[in-house]
Amino acid sequence: MQIYLPIAELSVNAFLLLGLGGIVGVLSGMFGVGGGFLMTPLLFMIGIPPAVAVATEANQIVASSFSGVLAHLKRKTVDLKMGTVLLVGGLVGAGLGVIVFNYLKAQGQVDLLVKLCYVVFLGVIGGLMFIESLNAIRNTKAGKAPVRKKHNWIHGLPFKMRFRVSGLYISVIPPLLVGVSVGILAAIMGVGGGFIMVPAMIYLLGMPTKVVVGTSLFQIIFVTAFTTLLHATTNFTVDIVLAVLLLVGGVIGAQIGTRIGVKMKAEQLRIWLAVMVLAVCGKLALDLLLMPSELYSIGAASGH
Repeated sequence: MQIYLPIAELSVNAFLLLGLGGIVGVLSGMFGVGGGFLMTPLLFMIGIPPAVAVATEANQIVASSFSGVLAHLKRKTVDLKMGTVLLVGGLVGAGLGVIVFNYLKAQGQVDLLVKLCYVVFLGVIGGLMFIESLNAIRNTKAGKAPVRKKHNWIHGLPFKMRFRVSGLYISVIPPLLVGVSVGILAAIMGVGGGFIMVPAMIYLLGMPTKVVVGTSLFQIIFVTAFTTLLHATTNFTVDIVLAVLLLVGGVIGAQIGTRIGVKMKAEQLRIWLAVMVLAVCGKLALDLLLMPSELYSIGAASGH
């Protein structure tokens, strides 16, 4: 069943979009990521213009993340205080990211910037997560207890705050910086930023894995909603028809993913996330290196 997307200006199979939304929703519930790191490249592949894909995907992430957070709130695995600190930084970062995005769109460099950002960030984060997860699994099999660092350089920073749900007493500066970086990525790459925030919360802030997923989703909801609003009012690139189809699939998938995630061990969740991150990175890198089938494309002038 073909359906016309007015902002993207093309027809796409509606069931294909529902399926893509469902897959990303499952990832959102399982790993605490918005799923944009996978969905945005998939939208590129089916012909959605990058500017529309980035802005609309941020909208879909809101729904799938909200669905996932409801399930985690019932289990009391959301640190609302930490989520609020991350959120403040995220809103600032989103505003900065949209300014950069608008400038590059005017220069005609959005496509290249988005793809390069994906290759660099996914490659680095995916590689580090994969190595750490393998080591954690080996230690578990060998009977070694995981060592959780109680004190590092973060504990020497000022403006400390107690986060009871996470069992932490640390400075608010690192969570704010993590939030800013994630907000910038949400605006430029159309992602929730969970693929960076989840590792940062576990390894940098020292939060327990069971609390990280729900807290990450809580922050993603508001940052991506704010990003969508900015893109809709400044770029006019949010395709509501595309967003609704992805949204329906995402909400259903998130509930399924949350149930699967509870049954898996933390190490298994992290290694599967790392594998998917590296797979998407590899595909995008190949697309940048290989000669495209069509050397030229027709587009409207002035980036509109």
